[in-house]
Amino acid sequence: MTNAPKAFLEGGPDDLPQRIVDVTPPGIELKIPFRGGYEHFRVTARHQDTPEGSLPVYEWWERTELPG
Repeated sequence: MTNAPKAFLEGGPDDLPQRIVDVTPPGIELKIPFRGGYEHFRVTARHQDTPEGSLPVYEWWERTELPG
């Protein structure tokens, strides 16, 4: 178990493996590696009640592909 702050991910691919992720360091944007690229999420002013407590919501806004 980690003490890192957590976030709830909203939107993006339906098959994203996790919707609750560590936020290290806390910031404005998260880049989640997924299927040869990154899913980008931006922090919102909203919070979501989860089994891990009330977490800030990060909303999906774009995907970037890795070269190759």
